[in-house]
Amino acid sequence: MPQKEQRKKIVSFDLDMTLLDHGTWKIPDSAMEAIRRLRPEHIIVISTGRNMDAPYSVPYRDQLQADAVIHMNGTRVAAGGEIIYEHLMPKEKLRALLEFAQEHSLSIGISDGRGDFYTCPDQVRQMDLKRWGSTERNFKDPWLLMDMPVKTLAYVGGPEGAALMEEHFPDFKFPMFAGKQGADIVEREASKAEGLKRLCQYYGIDLAQTVAFGDSMNDLEIIREAGIGVAMGNALAELKAAADYVTDRIDRDGVWKACVNLKLF
Repeated sequence: MPQKEQRKKIVSFDLDMTLLDHGTWKIPDSAMEAIRRLRPEHIIVISTGRNMDAPYSVPYRDQLQADAVIHMNGTRVAAGGEIIYEHLMPKEKLRALLEFAQEHSLSIGISDGRGDFYTCPDQVRQMDLKRWGSTERNFKDPWLLMDMPVKTLAYVGGPEGAALMEEHFPDFKFPMFAGKQGADIVEREASKAEGLKRLCQYYGIDLAQTVAFGDSMNDLEIIREAGIGVAMGNALAELKAAADYVTDRIDRDGVWKACVNLKLF
């Protein structure tokens, strides 16, 4: 309880290409220093499309030591080690998405500690080779997802595939990643913004006393609804247009510069 009473503002950060530079696969030292300076007076939140408890994300989760995490675009919210909200994708909706993806040769699925569960896995392999020059995936039958607690899915491919799915699935949104080579697949009512509102209620903080950083279209709602929405210099143009403030790129100390210019510490 003292922690809730002492810190009166929330600062939320997207992970990929907001804190985590995909050029180096590291969090810039300047961003870590900004978080260190923010921590005494602010609640630090990681708000991401990832499951931050999955093996590939745990090292970043442990490095950042956030007070709270909005996982998987708001479908799970944790604060102080406690899960305060969780929602699973209904099985009938999951089945319809998998069937459509297979019928139209689209790659959708998830990766976790058990493996990579994707339709059309060759497309994922090709994307890995293009981005990293190698692939170490452990592909498994995507239909095993029907027996797993799925909250969101990922799509690997260009904007045309996301647009096709959005046309056929009005209950979902398909916000593109900043590189426009993939998208999150999220039920329309879920968002990072809804996760932030739940944290505001948990901590007893007004939404106006929040700052949110992001770069991709899954950050659109939280950028719009936070007290101050900050778009990275490497963000998509649509996100920059929605932001209250546009900072520099991730590889040019964008997080640090925004914190300084906005006088957050």
